[in-house]
Amino acid sequence: MPGANLMDNATLPTPQQHHQPEAPPPVPTTVGRSTFLVGGLVLFILLAAAVLYGVHARSEHEDHVKDATETASIPTVNTVYPSGGAAAQSIILPGNVQAFTEAPIYARTNGYLKKWYFDIGAHVRKGQLLATIETPELDQQLDQSRAELERIQANAKLAGVTSDRWQALLAKHAVSEQEADQNKSNYIAAQAAVDASRANVRRLEQLQSYEKVVAPFDGVITARNVDIGDLIDAGTANPRELFHLSAPGKLRVYAAVPEIYAANIHDGDIATLTQDSNPREVITGRVVRNSNAINTTTRTLNVEVDVDNAKGRLLPGAYVFVNFKLPPGSNVVTIPSNTLLFRAEGLRVGVVHGNKVELRPVTIGHDYGGTVEITSGVDAHDQIILDPADSLITGAEVHPNLLAKGIQ
Repeated sequence: MPGANLMDNATLPTPQQHHQPEAPPPVPTTVGRSTFLVGGLVLFILLAAAVLYGVHARSEHEDHVKDATETASIPTVNTVYPSGGAAAQSIILPGNVQAFTEAPIYARTNGYLKKWYFDIGAHVRKGQLLATIETPELDQQLDQSRAELERIQANAKLAGVTSDRWQALLAKHAVSEQEADQNKSNYIAAQAAVDASRANVRRLEQLQSYEKVVAPFDGVITARNVDIGDLIDAGTANPRELFHLSAPGKLRVYAAVPEIYAANIHDGDIATLTQDSNPREVITGRVVRNSNAINTTTRTLNVEVDVDNAKGRLLPGAYVFVNFKLPPGSNVVTIPSNTLLFRAEGLRVGVVHGNKVELRPVTIGHDYGGTVEITSGVDAHDQIILDPADSLITGAEVHPNLLAKGIQ
């Protein structure tokens, strides 16, 4: 098919006949430069915005850190309200128990202890013999004084007879009046010597009677400090106590009442007593007297409470607790002990007003241990700081954290 091929070849275009695309027209130089400037300006704006955002973010962060630091620098304190004073108050004070009547028993004469008849714990009656003392020297002195008295009495008798004779001769004018008066004077002096000698004998007899040591009142022997054969010397500056006798049927209890409560203690008031050995037993006593003076050292009033001890529930010398009932106090509150600040200028407590601290001076009425009674300085509406720091000052800013409405 040569003819067909020729036809096909005739229809194919020649290479020069292919369509050539037209070249784009050249871009003007001014358009390309404007695009470059716009792009640079946009990039600069974006960069400036990024810088400004970073500066702003850093400034906000610094402000936040500053606020957080200032907030953290303000301490948070626990606070509490004081409890109001009770309708009726009482104070419990230590007391010393003494027998209503007690006495140390000493010897009044020198010698040696011959025998004692009662030991500690023995109940004795008034006038009962406690001990006997041997006094050989005193016995000899008494014998000598009695003999001396007899001699002086004989001399006085002779002087009396002589005086009578001279008075009779004077009546007959046989002797001078001067000689009669002299003999009468000798008789009077002899009588005075008899009286003096008789008084000395009575003195020695009285000393001899002290050989027997007797009980001065009914009571119990609480101490015996001598034994058989001990030397008894009554003439020393510090003589030995032979026995100690006390009458425990009625007791005196002495308590030192603080000056702030002194005006509330009156004679006739009822007081109750307890002791550690039997805390459940309550013993009733009565205030009978007080010293009517404040001790300048302890600033207390010495008060005596008398107790009937017929059953022997208390022992002389015991340590007891005396509970005095007091009338209700005005403006008296109770606060925890850990609210107190001990400063050189005196006791202070921190009171919170809003978020500010005020250090306020207070006066303590009674210390109960964990709590203290405040008679002036704060009231039940004051918010008081617990465990205040030693560096706390007036005007300091705090965050109060109220723990309780009051003390139970």
